[in-house]
Amino acid sequence: MTTAREAVSPIVPETPAWRITYAEIAALAQVQRPVPTTWSRRHPDFPAPVDHVDGRPLFDGRAIVDWLSSTGRGNTDARRLRAELSLHTLAAWRTPDLPAPVLVGALTALICLRQQLDAPVSGQDWDGLLARAADLDPEDQFLLSELRAIPGNPDDHTGDSEGPMGPAGTRGSALATLADELVEAAYTPAEAFDWVLEARRRLGSHDPAGDEPAPAVVRALASLAGVEDLDEEAVLATPYARTGDLLAALHTLAPEGSGHTYLACDPDPARARLVRRRMLVRGVYEFQLDVTEGEELAASVDVWGDPHLLVCALPYEAAEVRDPVAVLDRIQGLTDYLGAGSTAVVLGPADVLVGPLPRHDEADRLRRSFLRSGLLKAAIGLPEGVLPYRPGYRSAVWVLSRTAEEERTGLVLLADLSARPLTEPVLDALAEDIAIWRASRWHGDRRHEPCHAVIVPAKDLDDRPGTPFSPQHRPHESRYTRGVIERPARISGLERRLIELHEHSSASHRADLRAALRIQAVLRSEDQQQPRRTTVRRLVEQRRLRRRPGHRIAPEHIAAEGHYTVLTPEEVLGIARPGGRRIDRGLLLTAYDHAEFTEPGDLVITANPRFGVYVDEAGLSVVAAPGRVLRVRPDADPPVFPRVLAALLRAAAAEYSRTSGAVRASRGIEDLLVPDLGREEAERFDALLSEVEDRAALLREQCAALDDLARTAAAGVADGTLTFQDLPGPGTDDRTA
Repeated sequence: MTTAREAVSPIVPETPAWRITYAEIAALAQVQRPVPTTWSRRHPDFPAPVDHVDGRPLFDGRAIVDWLSSTGRGNTDARRLRAELSLHTLAAWRTPDLPAPVLVGALTALICLRQQLDAPVSGQDWDGLLARAADLDPEDQFLLSELRAIPGNPDDHTGDSEGPMGPAGTRGSALATLADELVEAAYTPAEAFDWVLEARRRLGSHDPAGDEPAPAVVRALASLAGVEDLDEEAVLATPYARTGDLLAALHTLAPEGSGHTYLACDPDPARARLVRRRMLVRGVYEFQLDVTEGEELAASVDVWGDPHLLVCALPYEAAEVRDPVAVLDRIQGLTDYLGAGSTAVVLGPADVLVGPLPRHDEADRLRRSFLRSGLLKAAIGLPEGVLPYRPGYRSAVWVLSRTAEEERTGLVLLADLSARPLTEPVLDALAEDIAIWRASRWHGDRRHEPCHAVIVPAKDLDDRPGTPFSPQHRPHESRYTRGVIERPARISGLERRLIELHEHSSASHRADLRAALRIQAVLRSEDQQQPRRTTVRRLVEQRRLRRRPGHRIAPEHIAAEGHYTVLTPEEVLGIARPGGRRIDRGLLLTAYDHAEFTEPGDLVITANPRFGVYVDEAGLSVVAAPGRVLRVRPDADPPVFPRVLAALLRAAAAEYSRTSGAVRASRGIEDLLVPDLGREEAERFDALLSEVEDRAALLREQCAALDDLARTAAAGVADGTLTFQDLPGPGTDDRTA
């Protein structure tokens, strides 16, 4: 395969196009922003900056890619690195006469041309390449106009303008070389095509992607459709195709060699041409593809027949101008294309599809008509953020299918995911629910209860005009889950735990909260010598303290269960209880083999978002950045008491806290002045802090048990699975839940 160094020189002879910053290195390697800076400090072989602009170091992008590939650092595979670096150069091509939409159109057209020719497009005469494109696209349906739109080519008579990367007439050939480089890096033209579409947002071409659902939602919609179960040579349709994300997702899930026919339409001619290129480059033959301009599929349906599967996302409309009747009329028009046994999956506004509507008005009657006709099989509410460019837009999904009257079950599946993050497990579970619901011919399977949905009689919704199409209660089967059944026992256990804590509070090894706490504090007399002052920096220099860094742990690697506690700034600041975040042993030892555990008595400190310090009494924890560790040396003379140092640092940090409008505190943690107490005075202060900590720990345990008891009881009352008998009178201990 051609290397990056060999392929880029004909494309961009100017060096500045390949210079990237630390932030761009982080994006290229898919790591956090500070990581490249750390690499440059720790690894002598890290490429040196080639230039500085406004104080920022600039690096040779090709050298960075070589270093990442050879060392294996970062989270991007080597072939993607090459492609990303090639895509990075596209920003240098944007000029007033070559805007991002024209650039994306030309590059996708060249990738499509390469796939159609089954040969590289670089190293050829540009006139000859255009002639071959004209032979492939004589009616200019998908790529010829995009290639002719490249300014500065020999057949462009607008003037002898100089391109940004070379003299007039070289742009097309240079882009052809870039297209070949992308295909070689991606291995397939289809993957290279998708990479360019992903990069269009970085290039400033937002219009084609403005109303596209998020990639995870696109995959979920395709999974809900059940394309895997379609017969060979079925007809699939996507109205309002936009850039073809849904159509491409359906093609990806379809069995290889299925011979499906793909229909699409879009009112934008440029998007319709893009969809044609996108499907052709995926290996769909022209006689299996019909993409029309406009909002209607009628012309395609007249030729190919009714689609067996229809999937679409309705065009976005602002709430101020959205007409519920018009939205439902549009969906009804789509169902006219459905024959017996055909399915439609439609993404639309949640307020119309699943929200409450005014009783008995036209929209309410029209929505309930989908129930009476047996068309509506499932209604799923989704959270905000389904459309990344419309973060406040709440959407919902309808699954519709036309069934004969004698085969209708009168049931509908309802799900409400509006308060759930659309993670892969949630979407996969939803797709599984719909797949089983469809396979049971809309009857439901007694062997499988939906994970996030309930099945209700459609008549219940039809008899309540205006009611939302969302579950009003949890499924009956949920009361038989282990968590629900064990709630009374858990509450009894928490009650016993509170009794034990109360009894232990007066034991010798725990603080008795009823006993007076006598500190015996007195003012220091004037003739007593003031303790000298010191700083963390000085204690480190005196080898009484040791600094250890925190570790950058990916958020997805932290869970509620695991072998080792992870201490984040939230635990250090007291926002979260230590032990709530953990990491698996195998994951820690493989992905973070350089990680170090805390030792008993370590101070975990953080300055972001504000100063905090936590004494890890037990040790064997992992500190997550930006947290750091201050470790007391056991042989320090005079000794440093961890609890004492922590308390004094808190007091000093409060004195030098960040003022309003400031970026950081007036003094860093290493420069906070604290008293360097003598051994005897430090021991007395440590004993006081130990007593306070014992009492506070007991109170925290009691508060945690009370909070847990209240949460468990509230959860049971909220889902209707728990009730309470009368509380017993004074002097009795019998309480039953």
